[in-house]
Amino acid sequence: MTRLHTMTRSRISSFISKSATISLLTLALTAAPAAAQNQTDSIALLRGVAVSADLVGLAQIAFSDYGQYEAAARVNLKDRYFPVVEIGYGKADADDPSTKLRYKTSAPYWRVGLDFNIAKNKHDDYRIYAGFRYAMTYYKFDVSSTDLKDPVWGDDVQFGAEGVKANYHWMEGVFGVDAKIAGPLRLGWSFRYRRRIAHNDGTMGGTWYVPGYGKQGGSRMGGTFNVIFEM
Repeated sequence: MTRLHTMTRSRISSFISKSATISLLTLALTAAPAAAQNQTDSIALLRGVAVSADLVGLAQIAFSDYGQYEAAARVNLKDRYFPVVEIGYGKADADDPSTKLRYKTSAPYWRVGLDFNIAKNKHDDYRIYAGFRYAMTYYKFDVSSTDLKDPVWGDDVQFGAEGVKANYHWMEGVFGVDAKIAGPLRLGWSFRYRRRIAHNDGTMGGTWYVPGYGKQGGSRMGGTFNVIFEM
């Protein structure tokens, strides 16, 4: 009988030990995700607001016959999500050698979208972004030519129109980086891939230049180099 009691107590002790081990493991596995979640939740939702200006468009205006002035505002949410609004004013005053037409326009454009910080360390001074934009512009343009010849009679032909209304809507895929330089100053660049989704060229056919988009029939690639002030 004594031996039976001894074996029973041994089994009970073993059962209690195993149960305690399982309970501790379960508690540890449950607590780890909770701790990580609490760390994430402790980061403030609003981490800052930034304004920026693009230098690429300014260089285009300075050294070519088209370009744009562009500024942007961006909100930092948890160092992960960055809603963005971009506003610009595009202009062109150019001759198209292929058609012998002179083209002139100037108009505002808008983009709105969202960037995601895909860097491993979300809170570093360096950020890597992937995102998208929806963009649109409503503009008027003038087109003219005094160097066209009638193909039959050979006479000079006057051709042109003023104030032709047009609009353009497109999407952009964005990849970019930026880094803190000093204090609130950051510098960054972005690479853009554009895709037209809707348009109306008016009564004169395809427009040579679209504010904010660039030259029609040209490359769908583009980019920005931004001076950023983040508060």
